[in-house]
Amino acid sequence: MSTRSPKSSSPPPWGVLVLLAHHLDPKSLGVASCVSKSWYLSMASDHIWQPLCMSHYPSLSNLKITHPSVSYHRLYAMAYVAAKRRVRGPSVPQFSMDSLIFDIHILGTKGNHPIVKIAKPGNEFCFDHNGVFRFDFGVNNYECLTSSMNEMLEDVKITWNVVLKDWSAVFTMMDYEGKVRYSPGSEGWFSQELPPPRCCSGDSTSGIVADLKLVFYRRKDGGDKIRVDKVSVGILNVVNWRYVIVEDGIRYLQHFLFPS
Repeated sequence: MSTRSPKSSSPPPWGVLVLLAHHLDPKSLGVASCVSKSWYLSMASDHIWQPLCMSHYPSLSNLKITHPSVSYHRLYAMAYVAAKRRVRGPSVPQFSMDSLIFDIHILGTKGNHPIVKIAKPGNEFCFDHNGVFRFDFGVNNYECLTSSMNEMLEDVKITWNVVLKDWSAVFTMMDYEGKVRYSPGSEGWFSQELPPPRCCSGDSTSGIVADLKLVFYRRKDGGDKIRVDKVSVGILNVVNWRYVIVEDGIRYLQHFLFPS
């Protein structure tokens, strides 16, 4: 009895490959398609991929009706890649909060008298325990001038800039004029919509706002002088009214501080 050597063995008939293909999952079909050109032609036929495409991505399968030249194999591949992109996590930010300086100026517009002056590097921030992009800054005598306007309503101009420590870029988070009432224990709350990332058109909205709060208190030595005790800043999502996480805040700033 003669024994056929491995070198003389022939590839399986086309019909066998087709029968085999019906028992493979999409991933195995893709691997088998890479064996050879004949295997690819066998594994890529429409009658194999049509039920898979109709089962997993029925909406895209309808394109076959209007565009009969496109294969079900191709439709499945496009839909699979698109689905993976939707669940893919965001990219790692190119920098950290340590690379930033928050520059906050608040002026009383009547006489342009300073109310708050803060220039705080990121490595000195006190991070929120929930990991959100919201930071509190205590205000000392060198950063805030007291006001004797007890419970008076005053127009103020607020500027909040984020600066890269290497002085290569700056982004204005808030440039706003509003009113604040000087009253011990009260808060002044200001917000301004942030622009969408530069990848989007100017007609779209970002859905986030720059948020700034002032907390006032009366000086312990008595009198009618009231001063700012604390300044809080953050990025607020107006869809769910929650502060964004620190990583998302940095990714947003990245669009403006590191434009492509």
